[in-house]
Amino acid sequence: MKHLIDSTDLTVEEIDDILDLALDIISDKERYSEACKGKKLATLFFEPSTRTRLSFEAAMMELGGNVLGFSSADSSSTAKGESVGDTVRTVGCYADIIAMRHPKEGAPMFGSMVSEVPIINAGDGGHNHPTQTLTDLLTIRREKGRLNDFTIGLCGDLKFGRTVHSLIKALSRYEGIKYVLISPNELKVPEYIITEVFEKNNIEYKEVTTMEEVMGELDIIYMTRVQKERFFNEADYVRLKDTYILDKSKLKLAKDDLSIMHPLPRVNEISTTIDDDPRACYFRQALNGKYVRMALILSLLGVTV
Repeated sequence: MKHLIDSTDLTVEEIDDILDLALDIISDKERYSEACKGKKLATLFFEPSTRTRLSFEAAMMELGGNVLGFSSADSSSTAKGESVGDTVRTVGCYADIIAMRHPKEGAPMFGSMVSEVPIINAGDGGHNHPTQTLTDLLTIRREKGRLNDFTIGLCGDLKFGRTVHSLIKALSRYEGIKYVLISPNELKVPEYIITEVFEKNNIEYKEVTTMEEVMGELDIIYMTRVQKERFFNEADYVRLKDTYILDKSKLKLAKDDLSIMHPLPRVNEISTTIDDDPRACYFRQALNGKYVRMALILSLLGVTV
């Protein structure tokens, strides 16, 4: 039985297979409409979520399956003191596959160690968000036609941004990618990413503090919000939250075929005035999340059509 806890749990070949399957689903949705008939997905969201939870639910429903679960820890038995392990063991009696989000890093990994059904990590603290990574990879592949030979700028909260950490690790296995890390000093990418990913694999990267100085170099810019929930000091959050805002003036410096990505939710780091720019693909990215989760569910359940 396979779980998905970290994007590196999948080989490059497995990632490519999931993306290929997602593209096939996009081209022929009707053929997959009853692929999971009789199957149940449990969404165990111990942390609030809108896009990820609804994306998982929509994915299972469009495969003809059913969904059960909860959307916050307050509405689960953990509020009574039940352990994550016991919750997972119990829910595994009722569902065929579990998507789990938790504020504590490592909680989905622990759940997978006791689970009788596949566990998908839907985000654990500031650590990993592998299905967002698959979403991002599918988006890049659909927008650029490839997963190699481009320059990507990652902008904003690179310290706590689990989507950034997961994407960097996943893309590091593809050739010819240059990384531009755009952040204030307080929100720089963690040192382990620098040493264990970039330096260990001799990958080209640079760290800068403004978008303007690098905008013209980028094929993709991946914007992130400064996450209030990751800060212990509200004053630091208020000071940093508006550090980077992508607007029309900055886009004048960009390539005509730049792809603007964002894992959402957006606060104000991307101006709404550029939502209609053809380079803005963050809502297409959100849609891709449904298709890639459909492909992942099929793969983990071993369902073929």
